[in-house]
Amino acid sequence: MTEVLDNPAWAALTGPHARFAERHGGALRYPLDVSPFLALPDRPSPSDWDDVAALAGRGGTVSVAGLAVVPPEGWEVVFSMAGVQMTGDEVTGAPDDEAVRLGPEDVPEMLDLAERTQPGPFLPRTIELGSYLGIRRDGALVAMAGERLRPPGWTEISAVCTDEAFRGRGLAGRLVLAVAAGVRERGDVPFLHTVADNVGAIRLYRSLGFRLRRTTTFQMLRVPILVG
Repeated sequence: MTEVLDNPAWAALTGPHARFAERHGGALRYPLDVSPFLALPDRPSPSDWDDVAALAGRGGTVSVAGLAVVPPEGWEVVFSMAGVQMTGDEVTGAPDDEAVRLGPEDVPEMLDLAERTQPGPFLPRTIELGSYLGIRRDGALVAMAGERLRPPGWTEISAVCTDEAFRGRGLAGRLVLAVAAGVRERGDVPFLHTVADNVGAIRLYRSLGFRLRRTTTFQMLRVPILVG
């Protein structure tokens, strides 16, 4: 059943990630130091948008991933990027002896690596969303990957990144498969997102067995200063 992937943040925050949900009426979001993502019903009503405004505050920004929405008049679209969603129905994964489990003590290094490589949002508490694995060289963290959204039956692989000096050595692919192995062991199916013009990442994920499920959109919206 892939329908939950049509609105993955909503499915996660009303399902396995409900413990993270901050809610105001029909709008949900993760704590801002965990993930920037907002969740809305599939077809948000005017009252749902009022709830978003109350949750984010006047002039506040919200990030919407995996659900293309048209905000009400007066809302600013800060940015909108085309993306793809890929599923790993046939990906079984493979444990990696060199991959180490990352914990809270590793967060400063993880934040630094994410800042330098820009794999997507990674915040001080993002590690709480699931398992994160890394590869070290001479003690330094040079590559990582982990788990983000968890719609029922599925786990998103995210924060896939490698230090520039260590690219081209297959580290990212190994970590994706290692994370996928843990996802499968738990009984979930792995999936992932990337921006549509990241042809290198898409090529890598295809080579690992992921297949395109659909195109999607990543948006950041700003709540009007004057609402209503």
